[in-house]
Amino acid sequence: MVTGTRAQHTWQVAGVTSVKAITWVTRLAGLLTLLSVVVPSGRNLRGHLAEWLELPQEATVAAATVAVVTGVLLIMLAAGLRRRKRRAWQLAVGFAVLLTLSHLGLRHVFGAGVVSVVLLIGLIVNRRYFVAEPDPTTGRWRAVRVFLQLVLAGFVINVVLLSVASGRMLEPLSFPGRLSQSGLALVGVSGPAVFHGAWLEDLSAAIGLLFSIAAVLVSAYFLLRSAEPAPGLSDEELARLQVLLTEHGDRDSLGYFALRRDKFAVFSKTGKAAVTYRVIAGVALTSADPLGDHEAWPGAIEEYLEICKRNAWVPAAMGASELGATVWARFGLEVLEIGDEAIVDTAGFTLDGRIMRGVRQAASRTRRAGYKVLVRRAEDLRPGELDELVLLAAAWRGTETERGFSMALGRMGDPGSVIVTAEQGGRVRGVLQFVPWGARGLSLDVMRRDRSADNGVNELMISELLVYSREHDIDHVSLNFAAFRSLMEQGQRIGAGPVARISAKVLHFFSRWIQIESLYRFNAKFQPRWVPRYLVYPGVRELPRVGVATFEAEGLGGRSPWLRRLLQR
Repeated sequence: MVTGTRAQHTWQVAGVTSVKAITWVTRLAGLLTLLSVVVPSGRNLRGHLAEWLELPQEATVAAATVAVVTGVLLIMLAAGLRRRKRRAWQLAVGFAVLLTLSHLGLRHVFGAGVVSVVLLIGLIVNRRYFVAEPDPTTGRWRAVRVFLQLVLAGFVINVVLLSVASGRMLEPLSFPGRLSQSGLALVGVSGPAVFHGAWLEDLSAAIGLLFSIAAVLVSAYFLLRSAEPAPGLSDEELARLQVLLTEHGDRDSLGYFALRRDKFAVFSKTGKAAVTYRVIAGVALTSADPLGDHEAWPGAIEEYLEICKRNAWVPAAMGASELGATVWARFGLEVLEIGDEAIVDTAGFTLDGRIMRGVRQAASRTRRAGYKVLVRRAEDLRPGELDELVLLAAAWRGTETERGFSMALGRMGDPGSVIVTAEQGGRVRGVLQFVPWGARGLSLDVMRRDRSADNGVNELMISELLVYSREHDIDHVSLNFAAFRSLMEQGQRIGAGPVARISAKVLHFFSRWIQIESLYRFNAKFQPRWVPRYLVYPGVRELPRVGVATFEAEGLGGRSPWLRRLLQR
């Protein structure tokens, strides 16, 4: 058993080394190919093979076109090879062969040509390490269809352009001649057309090359992209997760949000721990810590990482606790502190004292304005009231889509949840929902109010909830997450350094569009204790992709809905 484990570890280490080497050679081959065509010294290289083969000038131009496209594609393929995609390996082998042959047309075989040969040999020797599966929803035929559509579009546009051109710009050309000219333009080769206007010849060549290059690049994207399946927890998985929460839910205030339906779940082999995640932009994004017994977390994380490797997904965790981040780091992942969670211990909460004067005054002002707060369990709402609150919360949301992933459930009324409403004259003006945090805690999920409601409604509802919690044996309440709280505090201190001050100013600037500073200041009113939360990611190289996925999951940006619909089609 030990011998088998050591052999497997040796195989994995060798695989990582080989994949990294091939990735860099692929980038080098693509870069040298581009330089060999773009840089004049590369274009003027003269060898013996082209002269021996007596290649015509048209073949040299076509070879240069192929080399440029292949060079760009190899740079694209390097990212797929680094993530061990099997289809990237297949394409890289094909392009390495094509690249080697195209360098013969460019009349030189050294430099970029030698690198392409080395790349081809390395790919074939190490083919066993490229095991990641392609997107099953895309398939080869979608890439072929997109390729043909773009090539046909460029071909038809050129035919129309040549057909409507006047005799002053173009010698009379038969219909078969126009077809031949349009087809050859797709590969950068001159056809039978005789142009009197240089701009028309350049335009025709540009259209052909533009559409052919776009066809190759876009179809390559569809071939290489990672799967992004529609998430969804089954009833059986949801029941298993609820059991883990019942047994171990007291440890993490964000554990209940793992029960969002728009996630996948992977369990450890023992079933004592689980990781829930959603796939966005090639990132398998998890939220908070794994569920279950923390001693069984490594088993669940291993299963999750194996799924990521098999599908070429980037592993990442959003909002991990210090303990969770420590466990994730054992698997070679990087950890970055991204903010703090505000937690109020109800035993010490009071509105008395100078430090709570702001909250006390806001609550008193709204009470005088006729607001009345009700704090109830979800199961105690009157029939039909929950549906009314869901509609109101959606109307007050202010955005088309629901925001939140790591600290939002996406639904209201689960058993055990606490609903807080603020009414004025019999009309609901604000609503909060808190979900269970183990047996003696609550976590804020929904915080909405009518935009025309008086300022201070949220302060009144939260203060009443905290009083209610203290009286009903609820020990702690988790409020909002304050992103980059420590950076803001450091930048505002007397004697703060220039880096800290600039960081605080940058956060203040972005707070115009994203609630960063306002949430921090709102949370601070209740004198919470701050609990750090972390982002877990593979490395700096993947951080931009992880950032896009995180922003999209939280409803703060990422890929536009239009782009997502286009890529899905």
